[in-house]
Amino acid sequence: MATVPVTDRISVDESELSETFVRASGPGGQNVNKLSTAVQLRFDVRRSLSLPNDVAIRLQKLAGKRLTNEGIIVIVAQQHRTQERNRADARDRLFELIREAAVKPIVRRATRPTKASKTRRLEGKKVRSNVKALRRDRPGYD
Repeated sequence: MATVPVTDRISVDESELSETFVRASGPGGQNVNKLSTAVQLRFDVRRSLSLPNDVAIRLQKLAGKRLTNEGIIVIVAQQHRTQERNRADARDRLFELIREAAVKPIVRRATRPTKASKTRRLEGKKVRSNVKALRRDRPGYD
């Protein structure tokens, strides 16, 4: 069984990828009605042994509408005229998604505003309030 390296620590087994070829609706000239050049690439995220658990969870969130209820990512590639280029395109898109999911998000630590920033904010509010007050009090001409 061959494995395809995705990142320096993650590689996906070829047996986990399933490809089906269907007729494309895009470019293809006379061949568009004869040849099955579009590719449907399927990857079962939940049953994959290649992915660490945290990466699999992030990948399911990133997949969005491409994820089925069974946890299978379906990527359809039909942009190119040849089956091989569509196949490579679908794989590249899947591997790019996995690379994106492999990056751990930075945890945001809650911070409090400094005393100086609070003071600047209040000074700005006072200035604005004075500008509006000047607009309100117009002298009356009789």
